[in-house]
Amino acid sequence: MTALADLHAAVRSAASAVADGAEGAAPDKASLERPKQADHGDFATNAAMVLTKALKRPPRDIAADLAQRLQDDLGDHVERVDIAGPGFLNVVLADAWFTAALAGVLAAGDGFGAGGADPVRDVNVEFVSANPTGPLHVGHTRNAAYGDALARILELRGHRVSREYYVNDYGTQVVKFGESVQARARGEEVPQDGYQGDYVAEIAAEIPGAADADPSELALAAVELMRSRAEASLRRFGVEMDTWFSERSLHEPAGDARVEAAFARLEEQGRTFRQDGALWLRTTEFGDDKDRVLERSTGEHTYFASDVAYYLDKLDRGFDLLIDVWGADHHGYMGRIHAVVDAFGGRREDFELLIMQFVQLRNGDDLTAMSKRRGTLVTLDDLVDAIGVDAARWYLLARSHDTQVELDLAAAREQSRENPVYYVQYAHARIASVLRDQGEERVAAALAAVGTLDGVALHASERDLVKAVLDFPAVVAEAEERRAPHRIATYATELAQQFSAFYRDCSVKNAEPEELRSFRIALCVAAKATLARSLGLLGVSAPQEM
Repeated sequence: MTALADLHAAVRSAASAVADGAEGAAPDKASLERPKQADHGDFATNAAMVLTKALKRPPRDIAADLAQRLQDDLGDHVERVDIAGPGFLNVVLADAWFTAALAGVLAAGDGFGAGGADPVRDVNVEFVSANPTGPLHVGHTRNAAYGDALARILELRGHRVSREYYVNDYGTQVVKFGESVQARARGEEVPQDGYQGDYVAEIAAEIPGAADADPSELALAAVELMRSRAEASLRRFGVEMDTWFSERSLHEPAGDARVEAAFARLEEQGRTFRQDGALWLRTTEFGDDKDRVLERSTGEHTYFASDVAYYLDKLDRGFDLLIDVWGADHHGYMGRIHAVVDAFGGRREDFELLIMQFVQLRNGDDLTAMSKRRGTLVTLDDLVDAIGVDAARWYLLARSHDTQVELDLAAAREQSRENPVYYVQYAHARIASVLRDQGEERVAAALAAVGTLDGVALHASERDLVKAVLDFPAVVAEAEERRAPHRIATYATELAQQFSAFYRDCSVKNAEPEELRSFRIALCVAAKATLARSLGLLGVSAPQEM
């Protein structure tokens, strides 16, 4: 447990003791929060308020008992406990609590903020999954940044995570792509509804004999080249997929074995019916707005048929939780996919569909629109070339996934405190510089002494930086629960701001006595590690110098 968790436990323990088993008392509901005003103490609790009804006593009287109990239990780690307003308690902690808290952070090492998942689950996160008929564009890039950051957060919490990309390498769009590549190889215009971008000609030039190749074989070769390019682009962006799942594999060997197996299982369960020669799935039984066709009267499988087989395969692989990250244009598919998972016996709480919102790029007054078929798009690689991996990932993650992002390329390139990713990275580099100035031996000595510094008198900025560092585990837990990597970006900015205040107010080099200097060195080590871990969860680098 962290120092904050211990403090919260002490508050609940005091509330339980004061409640003394009273019927209806709920001491576990006692909160512990950071007051908005600094003069209201380090932490505040509503413990007296939650006991008022059960104890049938004035809340200020209960607060007085709680204050005494907390002072007795916390001993020299608490300076005082004040009663405020109708019965809130403001806890002012002693410097000894802060030094002990810092020692706990450093003792935890890489384990600080890690673990806590209950239960630990095998999680499949499917994201990006763009059609392999064109380069990954900036919308896919946001999806990649989000899915990978979410996976990193889940892993830090202790879950076992598999990253998956579903390759749509089967169907009409693949045929049209192959036809477009062949047309370019022959120096002809692409067919109507074909693919227009320059990348089509590039693919045609990379495939020997494309002009005269068998259309089906050419289409597969072209799609595999695009998939390979997507993999390289994602790797450049810091994303490594564990599984590249081929839609075509669901329809091979000949006879659509895996698709037919999915149909057979649904038929056994009475989930399908025939009408006008077509095979339908009763998705309305699971809340969809209408039933869906699996197989047309001609015997041709619909795109939905692949989805059915794919989700059966996912469920059969034994994951405890499936998380799919989809683009904004897929919102209308949610009902039918939830119905598929329900039909195969999956639980709603074990399957999540997260919808990303759109990205607009702005460079001055120019807003960039995208169309894969027309070839007018900004690719992942274009974005990385323009602003770098770090800025791209930060700006695409800094807002909640369900809100639209407008990314200003000029602002993202700016090297000033107005650019948040630069500001946070600069704070990390500055801490690294401070520690280099102290030398490895002095830093090691400070870390060895941190548990014995009880008598050190601390500045308010030191106390605030310790509290900011201590927030990290709770922020990670919240980011996991809310599926909200943007909370990590917000936290990293706030931590950098707290370090800047510390750097302004508290000299490390000239600190006296030596015990205070040791504390400040140790605090720099903890702040640096926590900033680096936060940036790492976002897939952003933590530079040692800038």
